[in-house]
Amino acid sequence: MTAGGGRPESSDRPPGWKVAVALVSLAISLLLWLNGLVTSLDRPSVGHDLNRRQLELAVLAAPQLPPSIRSLLAGAEPLNALEQELERQRTSLEEQGTPPPANLLLEQALLDLRQQPRAARSLLRQVAGGGGPEQAIAAALLQEQPLQPSEARRLSEELHQGPLLQQWSCASLVGSGSSCGDQQAASRATIQLVAVTVLPVLTLLVGVSLLGRELWLRWRRGSGAMALLMGPNLSALDVVLLVAGGFVVVGELLTPLLVAPLLEAGLGNLALAPALRQGLSVVGLYLALMAGPLMILWLMLRGQVPAPQGGWLQFRLQPLGTSFRRAFKTFLMVLPLVSLVGWLQGQIWGDPGGSNPLLELVLNSRNLPALACFAFTAVVLAPLFEETIFRGVLLPVAARELGSGWGVVISAAVFAIAHLSLGELPPLFVLGLGLGWLRLSSGRLGASVLMHALWNALTFSNLVLLGS
Repeated sequence: MTAGGGRPESSDRPPGWKVAVALVSLAISLLLWLNGLVTSLDRPSVGHDLNRRQLELAVLAAPQLPPSIRSLLAGAEPLNALEQELERQRTSLEEQGTPPPANLLLEQALLDLRQQPRAARSLLRQVAGGGGPEQAIAAALLQEQPLQPSEARRLSEELHQGPLLQQWSCASLVGSGSSCGDQQAASRATIQLVAVTVLPVLTLLVGVSLLGRELWLRWRRGSGAMALLMGPNLSALDVVLLVAGGFVVVGELLTPLLVAPLLEAGLGNLALAPALRQGLSVVGLYLALMAGPLMILWLMLRGQVPAPQGGWLQFRLQPLGTSFRRAFKTFLMVLPLVSLVGWLQGQIWGDPGGSNPLLELVLNSRNLPALACFAFTAVVLAPLFEETIFRGVLLPVAARELGSGWGVVISAAVFAIAHLSLGELPPLFVLGLGLGWLRLSSGRLGASVLMHALWNALTFSNLVLLGS
Protein backbone atom coordinates (compact mmCIF):
# COMPACT_ATOMS: atom_id res chain seq x y z
CA MET A 1 0.00 0.00 0.00
CA THR A 2 1.34 3.41 -0.86
CA ALA A 3 0.28 6.81 0.30
CA GLY A 4 -1.14 8.97 -2.41
CA GLY A 5 -0.85 12.67 -2.96
CA GLY A 6 2.61 12.57 -4.51
CA ARG A 7 6.02 13.40 -3.06
CA PRO A 8 7.39 16.94 -2.98
CA GLU A 9 10.15 17.43 -5.53
CA SER A 10 13.50 16.69 -3.88
CA SER A 11 15.21 19.22 -6.18
CA ASP A 12 13.26 22.08 -4.61
CA ARG A 13 15.50 23.12 -1.77
CA PRO A 14 13.41 24.69 1.02
CA PRO A 15 14.21 28.32 1.86
CA GLY A 16 16.72 28.80 4.63
CA TRP A 17 14.21 30.73 6.78
CA LYS A 18 11.79 27.83 6.59
CA VAL A 19 14.41 25.38 7.82
CA ALA A 20 15.43 27.77 10.60
CA VAL A 21 11.84 28.29 11.77
CA ALA A 22 11.25 24.54 11.73
CA LEU A 23 14.40 23.83 13.78
CA VAL A 24 13.64 26.55 16.33
CA SER A 25 10.01 25.38 16.60
CA LEU A 26 11.13 21.78 17.04
CA ALA A 27 13.60 22.73 19.78
CA ILE A 28 10.97 24.78 21.64
CA SER A 29 8.44 21.97 21.27
CA LEU A 30 10.80 19.34 22.64
CA LEU A 31 11.61 21.55 25.64
CA LEU A 32 7.93 22.31 26.30
CA TRP A 33 6.88 18.68 25.93
CA LEU A 34 9.71 17.40 28.14
CA ASN A 35 8.90 19.97 30.81
CA GLY A 36 5.18 19.22 30.53
CA LEU A 37 5.71 15.48 30.92
CA VAL A 38 7.97 15.90 33.95
CA THR A 39 5.75 18.47 35.69
CA SER A 40 2.68 16.32 35.03
CA LEU A 41 3.86 14.13 37.89
CA ASP A 42 3.12 17.03 40.25
CA ARG A 43 -0.47 17.42 39.04
CA PRO A 44 -3.16 15.58 40.97
CA SER A 45 -4.70 12.48 39.49
CA VAL A 46 -8.43 12.32 38.92
CA GLY A 47 -8.15 8.57 39.45
CA HIS A 48 -8.13 9.02 43.23
CA ASP A 49 -11.33 11.05 43.13
CA LEU A 50 -12.98 8.56 40.78
CA ASN A 51 -12.16 5.68 43.11
CA ARG A 52 -13.50 7.60 46.08
CA ARG A 53 -16.72 8.53 44.27
CA GLN A 54 -17.33 4.93 43.25
CA LEU A 55 -16.83 3.75 46.83
CA GLU A 56 -19.28 6.41 48.01
CA LEU A 57 -21.86 5.14 45.54
CA ALA A 58 -21.27 1.59 46.81
CA VAL A 59 -21.86 2.68 50.42
CA LEU A 60 -25.08 4.48 49.46
CA ALA A 61 -26.40 1.70 47.24
CA ALA A 62 -25.45 -1.29 49.41
CA PRO A 63 -28.61 -1.24 51.62
CA GLN A 64 -30.86 -1.51 48.55
CA LEU A 65 -28.90 -4.15 46.67
CA PRO A 66 -30.07 -7.78 46.88
CA PRO A 67 -27.67 -9.89 48.95
CA SER A 68 -26.96 -12.12 45.95
CA ILE A 69 -25.31 -9.29 43.99
CA ARG A 70 -24.30 -6.90 46.78
CA SER A 71 -20.73 -8.14 47.03
CA LEU A 72 -20.36 -8.19 43.25
CA LEU A 73 -21.44 -4.56 42.77
CA ALA A 74 -20.55 -2.87 46.05
CA GLY A 75 -17.80 -5.08 47.42
CA ALA A 76 -17.75 -7.17 50.60
CA GLU A 77 -17.21 -4.21 52.98
CA PRO A 78 -17.81 -0.93 51.11
CA LEU A 79 -17.76 1.16 54.28
CA ASN A 80 -14.38 -0.21 55.36
CA ALA A 81 -13.04 0.24 51.84
CA LEU A 82 -14.14 3.87 51.82
CA GLU A 83 -12.60 4.47 55.23
CA GLN A 84 -9.28 3.07 54.04
CA GLU A 85 -9.39 5.17 50.87
CA LEU A 86 -10.11 8.38 52.79
CA GLU A 87 -7.26 7.67 55.20
CA ARG A 88 -4.90 6.83 52.33
CA GLN A 89 -5.73 10.05 50.45
CA ARG A 90 -5.38 12.20 53.57
CA THR A 91 -2.06 10.61 54.55
CA SER A 92 -0.71 10.91 51.02
CA LEU A 93 -1.55 14.62 50.83
CA GLU A 94 -0.06 15.32 54.25
CA GLU A 95 3.16 13.51 53.30
CA GLN A 96 3.40 15.75 50.23
CA GLY A 97 2.94 18.84 52.38
CA THR A 98 -0.47 19.57 50.85
CA PRO A 99 -3.38 20.34 53.21
CA PRO A 100 -6.22 17.85 52.64
CA PRO A 101 -9.40 19.45 51.25
CA ALA A 102 -12.15 20.27 53.72
CA ASN A 103 -14.64 17.87 52.12
CA LEU A 104 -12.25 14.93 52.59
CA LEU A 105 -11.65 15.80 56.26
CA LEU A 106 -15.37 16.29 56.88
CA GLU A 107 -16.26 12.97 55.26
CA GLN A 108 -13.66 11.13 57.32
CA ALA A 109 -14.88 12.89 60.48
CA LEU A 110 -18.49 11.89 59.80
CA LEU A 111 -17.36 8.31 59.31
CA ASP A 112 -15.32 8.39 62.54
CA LEU A 113 -18.25 9.76 64.55
CA ARG A 114 -19.67 6.24 64.63
CA GLN A 115 -16.55 4.53 65.95
CA GLN A 116 -13.91 7.08 67.06
CA PRO A 117 -15.64 10.22 68.39
CA ARG A 118 -12.38 11.69 69.71
CA ALA A 119 -10.63 11.40 66.34
CA ALA A 120 -13.73 12.79 64.67
CA ARG A 121 -13.72 15.91 66.87
CA SER A 122 -10.07 16.52 66.03
CA LEU A 123 -10.87 16.45 62.33
CA LEU A 124 -13.96 18.61 62.81
CA ARG A 125 -11.88 21.26 64.56
CA GLN A 126 -9.56 21.35 61.53
CA VAL A 127 -12.54 21.83 59.20
CA ALA A 128 -14.16 24.43 61.47
CA GLY A 129 -11.01 26.52 61.26
CA GLY A 130 -11.34 26.85 57.49
CA GLY A 131 -14.07 28.23 55.29
CA GLY A 132 -16.83 27.21 52.93
CA PRO A 133 -19.95 25.17 53.64
CA GLU A 134 -17.88 22.46 55.36
CA GLN A 135 -16.88 24.98 58.05
CA ALA A 136 -20.49 25.73 59.00
CA ILE A 137 -21.35 22.02 59.25
CA ALA A 138 -18.26 21.21 61.33
CA ALA A 139 -18.98 24.11 63.69
CA ALA A 140 -22.58 22.94 64.16
CA LEU A 141 -21.49 19.37 64.85
CA LEU A 142 -18.95 20.52 67.44
CA GLN A 143 -21.76 22.25 69.35
CA GLU A 144 -23.52 18.87 69.65
CA GLN A 145 -26.94 20.52 69.37
CA PRO A 146 -29.27 18.83 66.85
CA LEU A 147 -30.67 21.13 64.17
CA GLN A 148 -34.11 21.28 62.65
CA PRO A 149 -34.37 19.02 59.55
CA SER A 150 -34.96 22.00 57.25
CA GLU A 151 -31.82 23.78 58.49
CA ALA A 152 -29.78 20.58 58.33
CA ARG A 153 -30.87 19.96 54.73
CA ARG A 154 -30.07 23.57 53.80
CA LEU A 155 -26.53 23.32 55.15
CA SER A 156 -25.86 19.88 53.64
CA GLU A 157 -27.17 20.87 50.20
CA GLU A 158 -24.52 23.58 50.01
CA LEU A 159 -21.89 20.85 49.80
CA HIS A 160 -20.80 19.95 46.27
CA GLN A 161 -18.75 16.81 46.86
CA GLY A 162 -21.46 14.20 46.41
CA PRO A 163 -24.69 12.72 47.78
CA LEU A 164 -23.02 10.59 50.47
CA LEU A 165 -21.38 13.57 52.16
CA GLN A 166 -24.66 15.50 51.96
CA GLN A 167 -26.65 12.66 53.47
CA TRP A 168 -24.17 11.95 56.25
CA SER A 169 -23.94 15.66 57.10
CA CYS A 170 -27.70 16.03 57.23
CA ALA A 171 -28.15 12.90 59.33
CA SER A 172 -25.43 13.94 61.79
CA LEU A 173 -26.84 17.46 62.15
CA VAL A 174 -30.38 16.18 62.77
CA GLY A 175 -29.36 13.23 64.86
CA SER A 176 -31.26 10.82 62.58
CA GLY A 177 -31.20 10.00 58.90
CA SER A 178 -34.98 9.75 58.63
CA SER A 179 -35.37 13.25 57.21
CA CYS A 180 -32.41 13.23 54.84
CA GLY A 181 -33.64 11.29 51.81
CA ASP A 182 -31.95 7.97 52.46
CA GLN A 183 -34.16 5.99 50.09
CA GLN A 184 -33.98 8.46 47.21
CA ALA A 185 -30.20 8.75 47.50
CA ALA A 186 -29.81 4.96 47.65
CA SER A 187 -32.00 4.49 44.56
CA ARG A 188 -30.05 7.03 42.55
CA ALA A 189 -26.75 5.57 43.74
CA THR A 190 -27.83 2.08 42.67
CA ILE A 191 -28.54 3.26 39.13
CA GLN A 192 -25.25 5.13 38.96
CA LEU A 193 -23.31 2.19 40.38
CA VAL A 194 -24.74 -0.17 37.78
CA ALA A 195 -23.92 2.34 35.03
CA VAL A 196 -20.28 2.73 36.07
CA THR A 197 -19.60 -0.94 36.86
CA VAL A 198 -21.84 -3.32 34.92
CA LEU A 199 -22.05 -1.44 31.62
CA PRO A 200 -18.26 -1.01 31.23
CA VAL A 201 -17.73 -4.72 31.96
CA LEU A 202 -20.29 -5.71 29.33
CA THR A 203 -18.68 -3.33 26.85
CA LEU A 204 -15.27 -4.84 27.56
CA LEU A 205 -16.60 -8.36 27.01
CA VAL A 206 -18.09 -7.35 23.66
CA GLY A 207 -14.79 -5.69 22.73
CA VAL A 208 -12.76 -8.76 23.65
CA SER A 209 -15.01 -11.00 21.56
CA LEU A 210 -14.79 -8.67 18.55
CA LEU A 211 -11.02 -8.38 18.92
CA GLY A 212 -10.66 -12.16 19.16
CA ARG A 213 -12.83 -12.64 16.08
CA GLU A 214 -10.82 -10.05 14.14
CA LEU A 215 -7.51 -11.69 15.03
CA TRP A 216 -8.86 -15.13 14.16
CA LEU A 217 -10.10 -13.99 10.74
CA ARG A 218 -6.81 -12.29 9.98
CA TRP A 219 -4.89 -15.40 11.01
CA ARG A 220 -7.07 -17.57 8.76
CA ARG A 221 -7.40 -15.23 5.80
CA GLY A 222 -4.41 -12.93 6.04
CA SER A 223 -4.32 -9.21 6.72
CA GLY A 224 -6.31 -8.31 3.62
CA ALA A 225 -6.01 -5.19 1.49
CA MET A 226 -5.96 -1.81 3.15
CA ALA A 227 -7.79 1.19 1.75
CA LEU A 228 -5.80 3.62 -0.37
CA LEU A 229 -4.20 6.15 1.95
CA MET A 230 -4.30 9.67 0.58
CA GLY A 231 -2.58 12.56 2.24
CA PRO A 232 -1.65 16.18 1.60
CA ASN A 233 1.31 16.83 -0.68
CA LEU A 234 3.51 18.09 2.15
CA SER A 235 7.11 17.41 3.04
CA ALA A 236 8.45 16.26 6.39
CA LEU A 237 9.63 19.84 6.92
CA ASP A 238 6.08 21.09 6.38
CA VAL A 239 4.78 18.65 8.99
CA VAL A 240 7.41 19.80 11.49
CA LEU A 241 6.28 23.39 10.91
CA LEU A 242 2.63 22.39 11.34
CA VAL A 243 3.03 20.24 14.45
CA ALA A 244 5.94 21.94 16.22
CA GLY A 245 5.36 25.49 14.99
CA GLY A 246 1.58 25.51 14.70
CA PHE A 247 0.27 22.98 17.22
CA VAL A 248 2.85 23.56 19.97
CA VAL A 249 4.41 27.02 19.67
CA VAL A 250 1.37 28.88 18.33
CA GLY A 251 -1.38 26.73 19.84
CA GLU A 252 -0.03 25.55 23.19
CA LEU A 253 2.41 28.38 24.01
CA LEU A 254 1.39 31.69 22.43
CA THR A 255 -2.39 31.27 22.31
CA PRO A 256 -2.93 30.87 26.09
CA LEU A 257 -0.60 33.82 26.78
CA LEU A 258 -2.42 36.12 24.36
CA VAL A 259 -6.01 34.91 24.43
CA ALA A 260 -6.58 33.80 28.03
CA PRO A 261 -6.35 37.36 29.49
CA LEU A 262 -8.72 38.68 26.81
CA LEU A 263 -11.23 35.92 27.51
CA GLU A 264 -11.00 36.49 31.24
CA ALA A 265 -11.57 40.21 30.83
CA GLY A 266 -14.44 39.79 28.37
CA LEU A 267 -16.28 37.12 30.32
CA GLY A 268 -15.61 38.91 33.59
CA ASN A 269 -17.81 41.79 32.40
CA LEU A 270 -20.79 39.46 31.89
CA ALA A 271 -23.23 38.55 34.66
CA LEU A 272 -22.56 34.80 34.50
CA ALA A 273 -22.28 32.08 37.10
CA PRO A 274 -18.60 31.28 37.82
CA ALA A 275 -19.03 27.71 36.54
CA LEU A 276 -20.55 28.87 33.24
CA ARG A 277 -17.83 31.50 32.86
CA GLN A 278 -15.27 28.75 33.28
CA GLY A 279 -17.02 26.56 30.70
CA LEU A 280 -17.18 29.37 28.12
CA SER A 281 -13.52 30.14 28.79
CA VAL A 282 -12.58 26.50 28.03
CA VAL A 283 -14.51 26.58 24.72
CA GLY A 284 -13.10 29.96 23.71
CA LEU A 285 -9.52 29.02 24.54
CA TYR A 286 -9.74 25.73 22.64
CA LEU A 287 -11.23 27.45 19.58
CA ALA A 288 -8.36 29.94 19.68
CA LEU A 289 -5.87 27.10 20.08
CA MET A 290 -7.28 25.43 16.96
CA ALA A 291 -7.24 28.58 14.86
CA GLY A 292 -3.46 28.99 14.45
CA PRO A 293 -2.54 25.44 13.37
CA LEU A 294 -5.59 25.14 11.09
CA MET A 295 -4.75 28.47 9.44
CA ILE A 296 -1.19 27.27 8.83
CA LEU A 297 -2.54 24.03 7.32
CA TRP A 298 -4.93 25.97 5.09
CA LEU A 299 -2.08 28.15 3.83
CA MET A 300 -0.02 25.03 3.08
CA LEU A 301 -2.85 23.35 1.14
CA ARG A 302 -4.47 26.26 -0.69
CA GLY A 303 -1.99 26.23 -3.55
CA GLN A 304 -2.25 22.47 -4.08
CA VAL A 305 -4.77 22.03 -6.86
CA PRO A 306 -6.58 20.09 -7.98
CA ALA A 307 -7.39 18.29 -4.75
CA PRO A 308 -8.02 14.54 -5.05
CA GLN A 309 -11.53 13.13 -4.78
CA GLY A 310 -12.52 13.27 -1.13
CA GLY A 311 -10.11 16.11 -0.37
CA TRP A 312 -6.52 16.12 0.81
CA LEU A 313 -7.50 14.88 4.26
CA GLN A 314 -9.79 12.07 3.01
CA PHE A 315 -12.45 13.06 5.52
CA ARG A 316 -15.21 11.02 3.82
CA LEU A 317 -17.80 11.07 6.58
CA GLN A 318 -20.58 10.03 4.19
CA PRO A 319 -22.29 7.64 4.23
CA LEU A 320 -22.53 8.33 7.93
CA GLY A 321 -23.74 4.81 8.80
CA THR A 322 -20.64 3.19 7.31
CA SER A 323 -18.28 5.56 9.09
CA PHE A 324 -20.08 5.12 12.41
CA ARG A 325 -20.11 1.30 12.19
CA ARG A 326 -16.38 1.22 11.49
CA ALA A 327 -15.71 3.70 14.30
CA PHE A 328 -17.88 1.87 16.83
CA LYS A 329 -16.42 -1.55 16.03
CA THR A 330 -12.82 -0.31 16.34
CA PHE A 331 -13.73 1.57 19.52
CA LEU A 332 -14.98 -1.67 21.09
CA MET A 333 -11.87 -3.59 20.01
CA VAL A 334 -9.43 -0.94 21.26
CA LEU A 335 -11.16 -0.49 24.64
CA PRO A 336 -9.88 -3.77 26.19
CA LEU A 337 -6.35 -3.10 24.92
CA VAL A 338 -6.24 0.38 26.43
CA SER A 339 -7.75 -0.96 29.66
CA LEU A 340 -5.15 -3.73 29.80
CA VAL A 341 -2.26 -1.29 29.32
CA GLY A 342 -3.72 1.03 31.96
CA TRP A 343 -4.07 -1.88 34.39
CA LEU A 344 -0.52 -3.10 33.77
CA GLN A 345 0.81 0.41 34.28
CA GLY A 346 -1.07 0.62 37.58
CA GLN A 347 0.46 -2.65 38.75
CA ILE A 348 3.99 -1.54 37.84
CA TRP A 349 3.91 2.19 38.57
CA GLY A 350 0.80 2.83 40.61
CA ASP A 351 -0.94 6.10 39.85
CA PRO A 352 1.68 8.67 38.78
CA GLY A 353 -0.87 11.49 38.58
CA GLY A 354 -0.98 14.11 35.87
CA SER A 355 -4.60 13.88 34.73
CA ASN A 356 -6.00 16.32 32.21
CA PRO A 357 -7.32 19.31 34.23
CA LEU A 358 -10.54 19.21 32.20
CA LEU A 359 -11.40 15.84 33.79
CA GLU A 360 -11.40 17.41 37.25
CA LEU A 361 -13.60 20.26 36.03
CA VAL A 362 -16.17 17.83 34.62
CA LEU A 363 -16.15 15.62 37.71
CA ASN A 364 -16.80 18.49 40.10
CA SER A 365 -19.16 20.62 38.02
CA ARG A 366 -22.85 20.86 38.92
CA ASN A 367 -23.70 23.53 36.31
CA LEU A 368 -25.47 22.07 33.26
CA PRO A 369 -24.51 24.89 30.84
CA ALA A 370 -20.89 24.56 31.96
CA LEU A 371 -21.03 20.78 31.45
CA ALA A 372 -22.43 21.40 27.96
CA CYS A 373 -19.40 23.62 27.22
CA PHE A 374 -17.01 20.95 28.48
CA ALA A 375 -18.84 18.28 26.45
CA PHE A 376 -18.69 20.38 23.26
CA THR A 377 -14.95 20.84 23.74
CA ALA A 378 -14.20 17.20 24.54
CA VAL A 379 -16.60 15.40 22.20
CA VAL A 380 -16.69 17.74 19.18
CA LEU A 381 -13.77 20.16 19.02
CA ALA A 382 -10.94 17.96 20.32
CA PRO A 383 -11.64 14.97 18.01
CA LEU A 384 -11.99 17.19 14.93
CA PHE A 385 -8.82 19.15 15.63
CA GLU A 386 -6.55 16.36 16.88
CA GLU A 387 -7.54 13.88 14.18
CA THR A 388 -6.99 16.50 11.47
CA ILE A 389 -3.43 17.11 12.69
CA PHE A 390 -2.36 13.60 13.71
CA ARG A 391 -4.28 11.23 11.43
CA GLY A 392 -5.16 13.67 8.63
CA VAL A 393 -1.68 15.09 8.04
CA LEU A 394 1.05 13.49 10.18
CA LEU A 395 0.12 9.84 9.56
CA PRO A 396 -0.07 9.90 5.73
CA VAL A 397 3.07 12.03 5.33
CA ALA A 398 5.02 9.78 7.71
CA ALA A 399 3.60 6.71 5.93
CA ARG A 400 4.77 8.05 2.57
CA GLU A 401 8.29 8.55 3.90
CA LEU A 402 8.67 5.50 6.17
CA GLY A 403 5.83 3.09 5.45
CA SER A 404 2.30 2.78 6.77
CA GLY A 405 3.26 0.92 9.95
CA TRP A 406 5.71 3.57 11.04
CA GLY A 407 3.20 6.24 10.07
CA VAL A 408 0.70 4.80 12.54
CA VAL A 409 3.33 4.44 15.29
CA ILE A 410 4.75 7.96 14.85
CA SER A 411 1.32 9.60 14.78
CA ALA A 412 0.28 7.64 17.89
CA ALA A 413 3.47 8.58 19.75
CA VAL A 414 3.17 12.29 18.96
CA PHE A 415 -0.53 12.18 19.83
CA ALA A 416 0.24 10.62 23.24
CA ILE A 417 3.13 12.96 24.06
CA ALA A 418 1.12 16.04 23.05
CA HIS A 419 -1.29 15.41 25.94
CA LEU A 420 1.59 16.16 28.35
CA SER A 421 0.88 13.45 30.90
CA LEU A 422 3.34 10.70 31.73
CA GLY A 423 0.64 8.83 33.62
CA GLU A 424 -1.68 8.77 30.62
CA LEU A 425 0.99 8.32 27.94
CA PRO A 426 0.91 4.48 27.55
CA PRO A 427 -2.90 4.20 27.29
CA LEU A 428 -3.03 7.20 24.94
CA PHE A 429 -0.36 5.62 22.74
CA VAL A 430 -2.44 2.45 22.39
CA LEU A 431 -5.53 4.56 21.65
CA GLY A 432 -3.52 6.40 19.01
CA LEU A 433 -2.52 3.08 17.42
CA GLY A 434 -6.20 2.13 17.21
CA LEU A 435 -7.15 5.47 15.67
CA GLY A 436 -4.31 5.16 13.17
CA TRP A 437 -5.25 1.60 12.24
CA LEU A 438 -8.83 2.73 11.65
CA ARG A 439 -7.55 5.53 9.40
CA LEU A 440 -5.53 3.02 7.38
CA SER A 441 -8.13 0.29 7.16
CA SER A 442 -11.09 2.51 6.38
CA GLY A 443 -9.48 5.20 4.26
CA ARG A 444 -11.68 7.65 6.15
CA LEU A 445 -10.48 10.37 8.49
CA GLY A 446 -14.13 10.88 9.45
CA ALA A 447 -14.24 7.39 10.99
CA SER A 448 -11.25 8.25 13.20
CA VAL A 449 -12.96 11.49 14.28
CA LEU A 450 -16.11 9.56 15.22
CA MET A 451 -14.14 6.95 17.17
CA HIS A 452 -12.23 9.68 19.01
CA ALA A 453 -15.55 11.37 19.82
CA LEU A 454 -16.96 8.08 21.13
CA TRP A 455 -13.93 7.61 23.36
CA ASN A 456 -14.17 11.10 24.82
CA ALA A 457 -17.94 10.73 25.23
CA LEU A 458 -17.45 7.53 27.24
CA THR A 459 -14.93 9.25 29.52
CA PHE A 460 -17.17 12.30 29.87
CA SER A 461 -20.30 10.31 30.71
CA ASN A 462 -18.42 8.27 33.32
CA LEU A 463 -17.20 11.47 34.99
CA VAL A 464 -20.70 12.96 34.98
CA LEU A 465 -22.21 9.79 36.44
CA LEU A 466 -19.68 9.70 39.26
CA GLY A 467 -19.85 13.42 39.87
CA SER A 468 -23.59 14.00 39.63
